[in-house]
Parts: sequence; C-alpha cells; structure tokens
Amino acid sequence: MGQNGKTSAKRRTQSNKPGKSKKNQILAHLRRKSGASLEDLAAISGWQDHSIRGFLSGTVKKKLGYTLVAEKPNKGAQRYYIRDAK
Repeated sequence: MGQNGKTSAKRRTQSNKPGKSKKNQILAHLRRKSGASLEDLAAISGWQDHSIRGFLSGTVKKKLGYTLVAEKPNKGAQRYYIRDAK
C-alpha cells in the first residue's frame, strides 16, 4: 500500500492479470496429474513452506472449494494435487 493507505492502480491491475499470478501458477501445478511438492511450489512462488500450507488450506480448500489430496510415495517428498478440479 502507498503512504496514504491506498493500493496504487498499477499494483491492482498487476494482481488481476489472468495466468500470471502466483496463485494461478500454483493451481496449474496442483492440477497436473503428478501434482506438486512443497519444494516445487516454493520454487515457483518464492514463499516459505508455512505460507504455502496456509494457501493450500485457506485458499485452495476453503475459499475455492477444491478437494486437495496429499500423498506421500514410498520414496520422495509428499505431493499435493487437486482431485476433481472444477
């Protein structure tokens, strides 16, 4: 926000670009058949693990209503994906 407490017009328009936001990039990775690990999501978003988990729980599951599945294969990191994507 700017000094007067308002978000600039430039910043508002940047966040509304379809396909370019971190949210859309994360959702695209979660829709892949192989899903995405926390490491994958951190690499594309630049967020810390706890922020990604909060996004998955608060936005993906609660706000957007997707069914988020977490699977841990025998070897490797836990992977997340959206089942029955809208």
